[in-house]
Amino acid sequence: MKARVAVHRDFTIGEIDPRLYSAFIEHMGRAIYGGIYEPDHPQADDQGFRKDVMALVRDLQVPAIRYPGGNFVSAYNWEDGIGPKEDRPVRLDLAWRSKETNQVGINEFAHWADQAGIEMMLAVNLGSRGLEDARNFLEYVNHPEGSAWSDLRRSHGVESPYDVKMWCLGNEMDGPWQIGHKVATEYGRLANETAKAFKGFDKSIEAVVCGSSNDQMPTYPEWEREVLEECYENVDYISLHKYFGNNSKNTLNYFAKIEETGRYIQAIGGVIDFVKAKKRAKNDVYICFDEWNVWYHEREEDSKRISQWDWPEAPHLLEESYNFEDALFIGGLLNEFIRRSDRVRIACIAQLVNVIAPIRAEPGGPAWRQTIYYPYQMASLYGRGTALNIAVDAPTYDCAVAHDVSYLDVAGVHDAETGTVTLFILNRHTEETADLDVGLHGFAGAKLVEHHVMEGHDLTTTNGPDTPDRVAPVPGQGVGVEDGALKGRLAPLSYHVVRLAVS
Repeated sequence: MKARVAVHRDFTIGEIDPRLYSAFIEHMGRAIYGGIYEPDHPQADDQGFRKDVMALVRDLQVPAIRYPGGNFVSAYNWEDGIGPKEDRPVRLDLAWRSKETNQVGINEFAHWADQAGIEMMLAVNLGSRGLEDARNFLEYVNHPEGSAWSDLRRSHGVESPYDVKMWCLGNEMDGPWQIGHKVATEYGRLANETAKAFKGFDKSIEAVVCGSSNDQMPTYPEWEREVLEECYENVDYISLHKYFGNNSKNTLNYFAKIEETGRYIQAIGGVIDFVKAKKRAKNDVYICFDEWNVWYHEREEDSKRISQWDWPEAPHLLEESYNFEDALFIGGLLNEFIRRSDRVRIACIAQLVNVIAPIRAEPGGPAWRQTIYYPYQMASLYGRGTALNIAVDAPTYDCAVAHDVSYLDVAGVHDAETGTVTLFILNRHTEETADLDVGLHGFAGAKLVEHHVMEGHDLTTTNGPDTPDRVAPVPGQGVGVEDGALKGRLAPLSYHVVRLAVS
């Protein structure tokens, strides 16, 4: 398979917001309890957080994290998680039919995020609660002192405010399954008033309004239009969610969902432009893709388990075991976010530990990297800078979700500070090697610095506690710079990260 690619220094998409590589963690399953927090674990620190999990999180260099939900937040009383732990109530979590002990609340999580070097992105309950409770939460978290809620925080041992700038105004309010589900105009008005109150407190706060739970919702994309018409001038982002799977056992169709996601982003970008023009607004609204991941291996079984169990604490839930095929898909999906980084400024992999996550941890046992950890890590480490507008000429295929899908998926980033160009390349072809020829226009003296590759595994191969590195990147071979061009051969079903020093 012949594959020609053109990269030009001056053909760019724009600067990538580092928050494109953010994460999400929710009070559900073993994401918090038994994930990041396990006081009885041999690796627990003096606050009860697992140091082995923390090390894996730090290696990802996650810029921001969305917390505490998710569906959980729509019936959550944030006040339950503050004050002395022995006085905190146990609540029934209606979203996941389990018990919440509230041993981790905002102050404990803020400590963990600070230790991990991650900025918090907090969600407020606009389902069962509303503006007043959201405003109180903001005051508790962000005001220095001299008010009822800020002084209460100080009495809890936290003298300095957290100064959280990113706030999600509820979660998936378009979904009938959501506690406090609302119609678009009703939710849009509430979001508008909440955003106004938050920006009245601090003009630099960034407000994220709920978009569609996925692009198959019957209200999509009308939901986005109606919501934004109510709140456009007071919000900064509209959220999108999408989960992926290969239920049909068709690898090429699965990989084409990357293009489907691009259409989703493009459509909502058009809605944003329409509302901005209609309202004669001066501000810009961007996309926060704050829930995305592969989720299908255990989805049906989890639904059965939830319906049958009787309010357990921190149950095993949504603990997907990701395989090599999923890792290839995630690499391509991250490429799409890079290509759409002019619209998508923030994106959060859902979730971070145990629950549909790149990191798994056994109770009392080891923690390990799942297969999808690696493409996410590579993008986070090397996908920062200027996104390049890359032209690809390669054979294509048609399938159920998209037509004219290129077998070769390529994204590129130029980091002027380090003098590097990084290419993220996925060969989707199931049988053919790609003969690669990349023209590097405007980049003089290119030299190969690093080449990482994930290839050669059965698509169903996974990592586990006894085989944590079975699927992992290895140094690549057969790719190099010749006469100012990058050339080489890429095996079928392979993911590559190629880093070049340029001048």
